[in-house]
Amino acid sequence: MTDQLYRRPKLIALIMQILKFSVVGITAFLIDYVLLFVFTEFVGFDYTISNILSYTIGTVYNYVLSVRWVFTVRSRHSQQLIFIVFVVLSLIGLGLNQLLLVGLVELAGWGYMLAKLIASIIVSIYNYITRKIYLEGRGRMYYDG
Repeated sequence: MTDQLYRRPKLIALIMQILKFSVVGITAFLIDYVLLFVFTEFVGFDYTISNILSYTIGTVYNYVLSVRWVFTVRSRHSQQLIFIVFVVLSLIGLGLNQLLLVGLVELAGWGYMLAKLIASIIVSIYNYITRKIYLEGRGRMYYDG
């Protein structure tokens, strides 16, 4: 019984964190998605260049809200280190996003907007897991032992 009482607040906190991550992620995705369309259709960039720009802008927005509202970032780590970790994880996410986008467009023949939607869903799972591990200090980088 005591275990259940101990686990319940952790479960509620995890659910709230996932909800916050979802709100941030959805709004960041909307920024990314709309900018992808604008850069490609109105500015005239190739969709791969548009994707890099839109993903980067969405990621900056996501970073600010993630470290301030979603994740409990350990304060003993410098903001610069946290930012570097976030950037590295985001660059990997951008690479995955770009590979999926190009693969779905060029190999599967999908439209770039549908491909972006699918790529973003897959990469958002990667983003949550890696940010949870490294921003909250559950990974080796911050492991206290």
